[in-house]
Amino acid sequence: MCPRCAHGTIEHIFSSPVPGVWEVLGCGRCLYMWRTSEPARRTRREAYPEEFMMTPEDIDAAPEVPAVPPLVTAAR
Repeated sequence: MCPRCAHGTIEHIFSSPVPGVWEVLGCGRCLYMWRTSEPARRTRREAYPEEFMMTPEDIDAAPEVPAVPPLVTAAR
């Protein structure tokens, strides 16, 4: 379950280079990502700070995430 929005479907994103040390998990609904080695306040719904929890309504009403602008290269 996602610690931030309680969505039941979590995706495995990446595993540590050393097998079994940590994994990166992500929520497809609210886009929250966390490493399994982080403290409970970041990884477990019951310990996640209430002021940062989201509902499906919060997610639907959220402003669009801006696109990353193109990389600016230094003039030579």
